[in-house]
Parts: sequence; C-alpha cells; structure tokens
Amino acid sequence: MVPMFDKFHDECGVFAIYGHPEAANLAYLGLYALQHRGQESAGIASSNGREIFCHKSMGHVAEIFTPEVLGGLPGEAAIGHTRYSTAGDTVLLNAQPFSVACNKGNIAVAHNGNITNAGELRRELEKDGSIFQASSDTEVILHLVARSREKTLAGALREALLQLEGAFSLVFLAGDRVLIARDPHGFRPLAFGQMELSGGRTCYVFASETCAFDLIDAVYLGDVEPGEMVIVGPEGMTRERYAPVRDHAHCVFEHVYFSRPDSIVFGRPVQHSREMLGRLLAIESPVDADVVVPVPDSGVAAAIGYAAEADIPFR
Repeated sequence: MVPMFDKFHDECGVFAIYGHPEAANLAYLGLYALQHRGQESAGIASSNGREIFCHKSMGHVAEIFTPEVLGGLPGEAAIGHTRYSTAGDTVLLNAQPFSVACNKGNIAVAHNGNITNAGELRRELEKDGSIFQASSDTEVILHLVARSREKTLAGALREALLQLEGAFSLVFLAGDRVLIARDPHGFRPLAFGQMELSGGRTCYVFASETCAFDLIDAVYLGDVEPGEMVIVGPEGMTRERYAPVRDHAHCVFEHVYFSRPDSIVFGRPVQHSREMLGRLLAIESPVDADVVVPVPDSGVAAAIGYAAEADIPFR
C-alpha cells in the first residue's frame, strides 16, 4: 500500500486570470506570491483572443519574467505555473504551461497534482500513435483532450477528466476563454476570486492559494468545488459538475507545510490550523523546556501555538 503522502505529494502553484488588460502582469504577481510552492521553473501563457503566447524557463519567477518578457505576453487572459517536480525530470521540457495547436485550436494547460494512472494512459496513447515530448504526467491530459471526438473544448476536457485518477487542479487557456477543473476528491487546493474593473467589468482569478489574490487586490469568493469545471469566456462564467461528489480527501500537508500561513486553503486559514496543531501537540506531548524555537519558517505558527498552550516562552 502506497502512503497517501508519497502518492499525492506535489506542491506546484497554478494561477489563471480572465478579463483583465494586464493579464500577464497580474499572472506574474500571482506566481510571485506562489513562489514557495515551486522554485524549479515557471511559465506564463497568455491569449489575445486568437493566439496563445507562452514563455517559460528554469529558475525563479522574478528572474524569468522581466518587463521585456511580460511585454511579449499580450491579451486579457493568462495562466501561470511555478513547478516543484514530483513526476518528470527537472528539465525545461517539463516546465509548464504546456502549449499546443490541435484540432480543438490553440490551448495551454498548467497542473498541480499527480495523475496516478498517467503511465497506463500514456502507454495506451503511445500504442495509438501519440508522440510525447516531456516526461510530465500533465502532457497526458493534453493528448486526451486533443484525441477526444467531442466538438467543443469543454466537452473534450470533460471526457478527459473522467479518465484521470489521482490529484489535479487544472487551469486551461484557449483562444477566448479559460477552463478550470479540480479532481473529485479535492486533493489539491484551488481558490477563485474576482476584481472589479472600471466600466462595471468583472475579472475572474483562480489560484492554488489566496495569498496570490492579496497581492493583486482580488476578492476571495470561495473554492472551485471537487469534481467541478468552471468556464470563463465572453459569455461570462459557468460552473458545472463533471463528476459525482466523492469523499473529500484534502492533502494534510497543505496546512502542515506547503501553504503560506496567510493563505486560506480548503476554506480554512492556514495560520489558525498550524497554531491549533501546535496547541494539540503541547497537550499530547508535553515537555519540560525553557523555550520553544521554530524550525524552519513553516514551523513558526505551530511553535506559537505550542508555546501558548504549554505556557513556555517562544523565542
């Protein structure tokens, strides 16, 4: 039996925005806020309604996205990704978003999670003639969408999602829309929010954590539901359930370690969760000590809770 942590351990960050004239710049800021979720590579794909423009590289967000690079990513819609690899090699080929031209048009995708049946799906696709360039499980999703006989991208994505097993929070970019989906168990977090623009227009944003919204002054509205697909386009936002409700299985490491303490993840403030974990640890495992010291930074909130419950000075 594979431990759940090993099976779904992954802490990439994804971001998507629709309806803002500075979409790529805001995607950059969103990824900057999500940098802690992956320091290996980062990428942004944007769309001007017709073409998709993509730039990605190894390294940190601030190093990759200079003003010149961001100037080459036009349009009012964008998706972004910052990567920490758990499936696939540490090479530029595996950096996301993946961007392709296929029978569904130009599409790009970024993914947080691990597809546990990716190997099996890939072998089947290769038998049927599919050619893979990367070793990331995310590329499998693109092939399933491209091979679908469904006429619309939404229909093809729905069909592809039902073949996937494991953890996935996905952001897709098409010519004139973004599509967002979350696995039926809700393993990985995916929040959504909005920004009000001049002229009464609404801009929608999606991110792995709400700290990405804070940096761009977006209002957090809630989470994309497990088993839900959200489509935002010229006609507005539609939400639909593509899979029946299953038992929720949120990754505990989001609250223990992955997420920033100022984020709301799975509808709960991370700072509060970590302090409560510290308090519970003090009750369960009391010690005779002079001070409580946090190591590393992600342990600060838990140490504050432990110190408060044990009545030992925090240093």
